[in-house]
Parts: sequence; structure tokens; C-alpha cells
Amino acid sequence: MPPRPSKLDPYKTYLQRRWSEGCTNTLALHREITDRGYPDGYASGRDYLVAFRPTAGTPAPAPPSARRVTAWLTRHPGTLSEEEHQHLKMILARCPELEAAHQHIRDFGEILTCRLGAQLPSWIDAVVRDDLPGLTGFARSMNSDFDAVTAGLNLSWSSGGTEGAVNRIKKIKRQRESPARPSADPTTQGPEVPRHSRGAA
Repeated sequence: MPPRPSKLDPYKTYLQRRWSEGCTNTLALHREITDRGYPDGYASGRDYLVAFRPTAGTPAPAPPSARRVTAWLTRHPGTLSEEEHQHLKMILARCPELEAAHQHIRDFGEILTCRLGAQLPSWIDAVVRDDLPGLTGFARSMNSDFDAVTAGLNLSWSSGGTEGAVNRIKKIKRQRESPARPSADPTTQGPEVPRHSRGAA
């Protein structure tokens, strides 16, 4: 038998989305759907959301590792799956500092890929102003060689190919200068000189 229609039905998708984003305050959610036209009282929404809460004895899902969250923050948004998007939204909703860092990372990615070096000074100022661990140090370090960093963000060419060739030459040079190891094959070694005759020459 299908469930009876409810005044809450048009708002269930919204409630599910807000819950997955990390908003689990039933009173706040009731206010949100009331602002969107929900005509009924608080009890109906509360009863519906009870099923979303884990029951006693149900283990909470393990939080994602720091490495995984870092990957979500630094990857292009288009490469994230829908599930990864939802997890990242929940994490950012619970940590304003991480949300600010995420926005700065996105902005820097746009500067890097679109070659917008002129925007770098304002980006550095914004990061330093927020004083975010790790990211602030990275932003300040660019000032030590600001002209070169800006040129790298503006110009369409780089020295990557040249540096790769130089590294290959250095590797070949090291291999040639390293002493040759004696062969373990006895057929390649000269005849063994008797110990008693080694000093006779």
C-alpha cells in the first residue's frame, strides 16, 4: 500500500540535501522549509528527520583521511564524483577555515591555468589576511622571487624542457664518473696470482 500523501512531500528532497550538507538541526531545517512555504507544524518535519539519525549501536562512518580531503580540495571540481562532491560539501560546511582555504585554492588554480599573473598580488594579500596554516606560508614564499613567479604565470613557455635535458646530462655524467664494479663472472677475471709470488716482481 503506497504511503499517504503529506504536506511535507514537496520539501523532502530539500531536507535530504540539507542534511547531507551537514545541517542536522531539525528546528533550523523547519524554519528553512517554512520560509519556502511549508504550512505545517514542527512535529511533522521532526518525525521525518528522526530516520536520518543513526540509532544507538550503529557505528558512525569513518571520516575521510587528510590525504583524501586534500585531494578533493586540489583536484579540478569537474573530476570529482557526485559522492565526493557531497562529502566535500559536508566537510566545508563544518569548518569555515577549510572553506576559505578551498576558495583560495580554487582562485589560485584559475590564476595558474588562465595565466592571470596580474591577479597574484591581490591573491597573496587575501591569503595572508586570512592567516590560514600552510597556505599563508606558501603565499608569502612567492614574494622572495615575485618577478619570476609572475612571469611564470603570465608567459606561455617554460624552462621545463631545458631543465629535463640538463638533468639527463647530469645523470649520464654521474654514471660515467662512477667507478666500475668488478665483474662477478670468474671467466672475465685474470688468472689468480699465487700469494707467495705477489711480492717477487
